Amino acid sequence: MEPLNLALFEWIGAGHAPDPWALWFASAVARHAAWLCVALMGWAAWRRPTQRAYVMAILVAAVLAAMLAHALADAIDMPRPFVLGLSPRYIAHGARGSLPSAHACVMFTVALAFLMRPALRDLGLAITAIAVLTGWARIYVGVHFPLDIIAGLALAGVMTAAIWALGRLARRFGVPIVARDDLQTGSSTSPR
Repeated sequence: MEPLNLALFEWIGAGHAPDPWALWFASAVARHAAWLCVALMGWAAWRRPTQRAYVMAILVAAVLAAMLAHALADAIDMPRPFVLGLSPRYIAHGARGSLPSAHACVMFTVALAFLMRPALRDLGLAITAIAVLTGWARIYVGVHFPLDIIAGLALAGVMTAAIWALGRLARRFGVPIVARDDLQTGSSTSPR
């Protein structure tokens, strides 16, 4: 897997001779796109009040996903591309372990959780696109390998499966907080 990871990094990453426009764009996305996801979550909580409890539950899941991703990255301690000299560090970033990407894990957790909810699916698609773009940008600026992003997506899949399972338990045992929102809005339609 390592030769493929290195080959993909060489193909996607800026390396030592980046395109100036692509570097500017990738740097902006790598540093700031996560805040756009936070803004979309806030907008969903404000404009879709029947989904507010679910959005807050996903916010908690995102925090847990970040903590888990950081703990795994520290335990695995995979060096970043700039640490190995494969690329300069084009944005300010620490040298801690890179696998899995916490940005990818958190953003894809939110995206997948929103995609599971019919009333939030449109925002889930937007957040998915932002997460993919952010993954590319963080590779381009030299702070992640492609496998780091894929591992973040995989961990997000595990987190989302846990969210789904907890939601099923909540509905089965009548926990009214998050499960109630589905019943009020119906499973396929909701006011926007």
